[in-house]
Amino acid sequence: MKPSDPLLSASGRLKAEGASSVTGAPQAQSGGAFPSTEDHRWMRRALTVAEQSLFVSNPNPRVGCVLVRGGRWLAEGCTQQVGGRHAEAQALHEAALQGVDVRGATAFVTLEPCSHTGRTPPCADALIAAGIERVVVGLRDPNPKVAGRGIERLRAAGIRVDVGLFAEDVVAQNPGFCARMTRGTPWLWLKSAASFDGRMALPDGRSQWITGDAARDDGHRWRARACMVLTGIGTILADDPMLDVRAIETPRQPVRAVLDTQFVLGEQARIINGDPVWVFTARPDAGKAARLSARNVRVIVLPADNQGGLSLAALMRWLGEHEINEVHVEAGARLQGALIQARLVDEWVAYLAPSILGDGQGLAALPAPVEALDQAYRYEFLDVAHLGRDMRLRLRDPARWQALAEACGLKRE
Repeated sequence: MKPSDPLLSASGRLKAEGASSVTGAPQAQSGGAFPSTEDHRWMRRALTVAEQSLFVSNPNPRVGCVLVRGGRWLAEGCTQQVGGRHAEAQALHEAALQGVDVRGATAFVTLEPCSHTGRTPPCADALIAAGIERVVVGLRDPNPKVAGRGIERLRAAGIRVDVGLFAEDVVAQNPGFCARMTRGTPWLWLKSAASFDGRMALPDGRSQWITGDAARDDGHRWRARACMVLTGIGTILADDPMLDVRAIETPRQPVRAVLDTQFVLGEQARIINGDPVWVFTARPDAGKAARLSARNVRVIVLPADNQGGLSLAALMRWLGEHEINEVHVEAGARLQGALIQARLVDEWVAYLAPSILGDGQGLAALPAPVEALDQAYRYEFLDVAHLGRDMRLRLRDPARWQALAEACGLKRE
């Protein structure tokens, strides 16, 4: 059955680099105008297919592949759980299961096929062996192990390769993977729930519940797509949360992590339930770490900053080195403020309830005050969604997004 065309929204106003770059403005080899209307159609479908791997692909990128011949859909696939098939191999596998001959077909792939052997064999070789005639690539892979080599291998085998269709959407679909590959640190977003006047809790700390069921369920979807859910020890001591994904079915739980400078985490905290937990501290305690290790808690000692807290920059570098693509932060005003002031917040997912709390705990306690309006930390709105009686606002740091896009070969118009 031929799938219906998806409707994808633009993720900004960026365009690809010029024709000198393989990542760049859609580039065609000889053999016909590119991109055609059909190219747009099937690459949109590939982007939609990639969304099926939203919760499962980490630390690999979310990739979709659609096989088409003569304008007819043959098969499709997305990235499977780590160690499983990549999107191209999954699409070829699905075609084989249906007895479909894919020789002479075009493969629409959101990210450049890999050319190296990692946990799985090279996808470029699989496409060559299958007799694929043409490959349309959304974005050149920013992974230094690939970085154009997959495209070169396909072309060397006589396959036509066109590159750069909806490249920006591919970056927006994989901000964490792209960030880790280009800057060495994950993509980090804050998740907050607040009253209309910006209060996350009453003065005594009570916050259950400011938002309704729909907003809280949506928050679980954001947890599920991340590699890590991060909080501070203050939130653990005040609320004793689990921080796992419960509202949706997902085969992969993100790692839960706690910033605990003085290592005061109680050994009976609910977050310690046998599933992986990472605790970042600046105060070693070998005995306590050994007891927690027996309960699947990993204790990581990081350097302190000049104020005696954990070095957030060192934390982000460590996470990048350990294949963490995206970090979902659910924390109090103090940690949120510290991340904002350190310029480490890429995005903000803010749920807003139609209520007024008056005095209470605000969204961010900045370590140093903003003394002039031109010193404000500014973001751009991405979208607004109604969730029951509440609203979800998505904001993004425009400078950090621009830097990421440019690192992936895009530039602003």
